[in-house]
Amino acid sequence: MEDRIPETPLFDRSRQLRGYRLNKMAMGLVDPANREAFRQDEEAYLDRFGLSAEEKRAVMARNWQEMVRLGGNVFYILKISAISPARMTEIGAHQAGMDHDTFLRERLGKKPAGSQ
Repeated sequence: MEDRIPETPLFDRSRQLRGYRLNKMAMGLVDPANREAFRQDEEAYLDRFGLSAEEKRAVMARNWQEMVRLGGNVFYILKISAISPARMTEIGAHQAGMDHDTFLRERLGKKPAGSQ
């Protein structure tokens, strides 16, 4: 049985280890004081967790697909959407490398809002 989803990074042990700092940073955003620190100086907040330049670029650009590629667990990095609102389906679309409407239609079998 194949355990891969086409074009979707598998969150396996090596990716989990790779993304430890990124996920720890994101999980820290459950604390209101940390969310405020993130809002005030995003780069300084990211530096507190020792993120690499590559990881910091991905977070600051809200590049969900890149965060996942770098080991971000979608359930942790979703915490960033408390700062910059994003729907789970938008993050899923980024992760799959698709635009939102295509993701809704092809992956979830839904019609995008406003379509007939």
